[in-house]
Amino acid sequence: MNKILIVDASASDSRVMSSLLSRAGYDPVCAESIEAGKQEAVELPPGAVIVTALRLYDGTARELIDWLKTEGYKFPVIVVMDLLNPADLLEVMSGGGAVDVIQRPAIDKQLVETVGKYARPEHIVLTLDNQLIPRISEAWKKVEARIDAIAATNANAIIFGECGTGKEQIARQIYQRSSREQKPITVVESGSAAFIGVHSPSSDRSEMYNRIKSYFSKSAGGTIIIKNVHLLSIDKQSVLMHILENEHPDVRVICTAEPELLKMVANKSFRPNLFFILRQSDIAVPALKDDTEDIPVIADYFLKRYAAKTGKQRKRLDASAVKALKLYPWPGNLRELKDVVLFAAFHAKDETISAEDINFNLSEPETVDELNRKNPRQEKENIIKAYQRADSWTGAAKLLGISERALLELRKKLGIDKNGQPLP
Repeated sequence: MNKILIVDASASDSRVMSSLLSRAGYDPVCAESIEAGKQEAVELPPGAVIVTALRLYDGTARELIDWLKTEGYKFPVIVVMDLLNPADLLEVMSGGGAVDVIQRPAIDKQLVETVGKYARPEHIVLTLDNQLIPRISEAWKKVEARIDAIAATNANAIIFGECGTGKEQIARQIYQRSSREQKPITVVESGSAAFIGVHSPSSDRSEMYNRIKSYFSKSAGGTIIIKNVHLLSIDKQSVLMHILENEHPDVRVICTAEPELLKMVANKSFRPNLFFILRQSDIAVPALKDDTEDIPVIADYFLKRYAAKTGKQRKRLDASAVKALKLYPWPGNLRELKDVVLFAAFHAKDETISAEDINFNLSEPETVDELNRKNPRQEKENIIKAYQRADSWTGAAKLLGISERALLELRKKLGIDKNGQPLP
């Protein structure tokens, strides 16, 4: 909800304005002087509006407006005037001054409507927090069962899944459901500067060793989550391997990784001995495109959170929107679904979101499936899977990103019948 700064020396009028704005879904904050108003203005988020009295004991609305312009703030300012005196109007509104004025005796009639003209929509940010997002598919039920099974042990684990599938949330759930939950947790990103290390002059160890070792010391008895472990360089892998194999720290290690880690182990760009120490157990997180029955449930979850954060009525997906969401391949998985759904909720004119309100991202990296079309056997499997998901050749063509005519030619070439079955 938008912040509205009220700068007025009248405590009673400030209370009235705050009450009116709160009921209208705004978040008012009050200041009783120009100086206090300046301090509050510095903290205002984008989309805010300032409502100020024409005169206060330490200055005027024009002084506040000029200060805002000097400091580079472009919040719209609405001035409350006792009387609409032409001279005062000219002074406060000329030269890019106040955007509007309201009369003090008509606050109850004019305030909310006037603020509504200038309050820009607030950008709502929802993040994937540490809780599991509800899903209903059988594949997800197996994931939850696996979480409980691993949490009951002290085994290290790797969570495999595509980008944006919620791997870190699963890793945290293992920690939270385990006996180690009473001990510290450390989360570190393999591809960040966190693994570079800080040199200690009193130590004869490498900077990298000191940094990685410090994570284990800090998490003694608890858990370390290493995000995107496939991004570890060979040097960092060697240090981690040394600590785990020779020092045996009392720390459970849970890693997240994209499926390419398995190929890296095969071609020795990731040390196999380290891999098997880290992968004492594992979980494979299904991609969103493989569990389309979860999509409406997850989308509705995001819509509920959006409504709670904005204070607006919850929006719902109609059948056309659900179908459109199910047909999209979701290379960004949950993270991308969240962004698409929130964008639709923000821009939909009605309380029901239809397919026309949904805008999918136009620029996408080439997927493994697309690259594998060069392999005829893999290409054939991809086409059959696309047909099974879409339940029509029109939908399958959309999923594959090709025309229906091109898909028909491929079916003939690869031997796939109209029912999506391989020809004998």
